[in-house]
Amino acid sequence: MSIRNENAPSKGLVWLVGGGPGDPGLITVKGLRCIVEADCLVYDSLCNPVLLEHARPDAERIYVGKRAGLHAMPQDEINEVLRRKAQEGKRVCRLKGGDPFVFGRGGEEASHLRKHGVRFEIVPGVTSAIAVPAYAGIPVTHRDMTTSLRIITGHEDPTKESSGLDWAEIASSQATLVFLMGVQNLRHIAARLIEHGRSHDTPAAVIANGTLPTQRTVVATLETIASSVAEAGLKPPAILVVGEVASLRGELNWFENRPLFGRTIVVTRARTQASELAAALESLGAEVITAPVIRTESLSDSEPMRKAAREAGRADWIVFSSVNGVDAFLDALASEDMDGRALAKVSLATVGPATSERLLARGLRANLMPERFVAEALLEALIATDDIAGKTFLLPQADLARSILAEGLRAHDAIVIEVDAYRTVAESALPVNLVARLAAGEIDLVTFSSSSTVRNFVDALPTERRAELIPLIAAASIGPITSETLREMGIPIAVTASDSTIPNFVEAIREALENPRSET
Repeated sequence: MSIRNENAPSKGLVWLVGGGPGDPGLITVKGLRCIVEADCLVYDSLCNPVLLEHARPDAERIYVGKRAGLHAMPQDEINEVLRRKAQEGKRVCRLKGGDPFVFGRGGEEASHLRKHGVRFEIVPGVTSAIAVPAYAGIPVTHRDMTTSLRIITGHEDPTKESSGLDWAEIASSQATLVFLMGVQNLRHIAARLIEHGRSHDTPAAVIANGTLPTQRTVVATLETIASSVAEAGLKPPAILVVGEVASLRGELNWFENRPLFGRTIVVTRARTQASELAAALESLGAEVITAPVIRTESLSDSEPMRKAAREAGRADWIVFSSVNGVDAFLDALASEDMDGRALAKVSLATVGPATSERLLARGLRANLMPERFVAEALLEALIATDDIAGKTFLLPQADLARSILAEGLRAHDAIVIEVDAYRTVAESALPVNLVARLAAGEIDLVTFSSSSTVRNFVDALPTERRAELIPLIAAASIGPITSETLREMGIPIAVTASDSTIPNFVEAIREALENPRSET
């Protein structure tokens, strides 16, 4: 839907975007495009912060979230922010939880924009009324149980003299009833339904934090649901489902039965490299906290790297020990107006499959990769290829790279050229509440993919609490070198990968933590 007005600015536009129920994977393709293209984002508390990471770095961000009893900004002011930003000529993404027209006040915002001649478009989202029950294993319709659905606000004030809801009509309906924002009025809602004729033993379910790794579900009867939820300690945001379909949860529950559901895992890799590991763990149901304690900075434009690129064709071997080294070297090669043809007579070696795959993605194929993915094995494989005495080896590597490879090659009379391809920089700030959750025993595992992540994670802990916190860390190590550093730092190792690849790392974590949860 798009409304155009001749008096509106030529570029000013507001997208009213449904951000979905919580799982960032449920954003629509068009909704994601609006986030990416927006000059300004105006977003709610129920929008997953991960979605904001897709926005341009220079995009303005305005938080207008609302929680019970706590509003960052009144609705009238939100309306005015949208109008003002659009009339400044900006493309505004108004990012709302769920769907903007399902109890999202999107209609009010659209009317205000129309009144002031501002162009807007509606981008529907996946509503929590359907998605959250689905993630709890509850279909809102079922051929053998009900063929209709009613979505009802549960946010009415129970002290009002009269209700805007026709409780008699609602209670007598054979439809599945889904109450949004109703957990605080749960006892009142259940009582009114029973009072107006709905059977007290009707199956009912409350789902909190729906579609997120912290989702929790309680199934009971209409008569007992309020006390069951209170006993379980479920808090908003939550929805209530009333109807026979709620009884299907025991059979159809899938989301909460994933192998790592209920587990909380910290990923300490550099932000640019964390996504593969985080995505794999999330797909298995884990709550992943991304806590990058290092970042890498390419040195591809440095004179030593550009010189190495210019002279690379003279080397017998170029040895890549990481993905970052591949990217930095080939970027330096490109900056010298050169490409893979300059390496036609050069053999290429990599430490493992990830590095080989990155090399292949950049148009080159590795001639050698050891069976074990560590520098020691790479050294052995290179020595075994031929008499390496007098051969030239170029090593584009990290500024803090271990010396074992270079020293081992020199010990066999090889000529070794080491060049810093990238540097590793510490990130000292840990995510908010991570230390508190670690101290409370709420973190199941902290993953470490290098010795630098170990040291920098420890350095990022509060100095006065390190002695207390270090024994509480259950570490997952990607390989023997990382494990050695963990032992040096006194950190308990709970998981070690069989080899230093992300797929094997994830599988080792799964085997260690897999623990099917009992039904609630």
